[in-house]
Amino acid sequence: MRAVVQRTDAASVTVEGEVIAHIGAGLTVLLGVGKEDTEKDVRFLAEKIIQLRIFPDEQGKMNRSLCDVNGELLVVSQFTLYGDCRKGRRPSFDAAASLDRAEELYEVFVSLCKAAGIKTATGRFQTEMIVKLANHGPVTLMLDSKHTF
Repeated sequence: MRAVVQRTDAASVTVEGEVIAHIGAGLTVLLGVGKEDTEKDVRFLAEKIIQLRIFPDEQGKMNRSLCDVNGELLVVSQFTLYGDCRKGRRPSFDAAASLDRAEELYEVFVSLCKAAGIKTATGRFQTEMIVKLANHGPVTLMLDSKHTF
């Protein structure tokens, strides 16, 4: 499972001209599910993201987590995180999970975040969306449940 995590002051998702989700200060997560991902991967990433110490403390050091700052979370499905561009000019998405499996694990991820007490908003699965965000820092991290960067 892969995630692009951005510390944001605000973020929103629009579908067909209607804002369907928005958050204030917190994290925006673009989440991709791979063919080999399991609930173990989901739990790992959900816990990791919620506890990432990427918010500033009184001295301005990244020392606080989403929980510590009572931040909000926007989770957007992003199968293109599994795009392989090594050959040719068109990405291959062979490593991405099937639609049903991806949606299932995406929903588990969202449920785990909500169960942790995080105010969580979502995009709409398998829909063309416009995601707007104000990246604070900017702080952007790439996470992968199977690899480290």
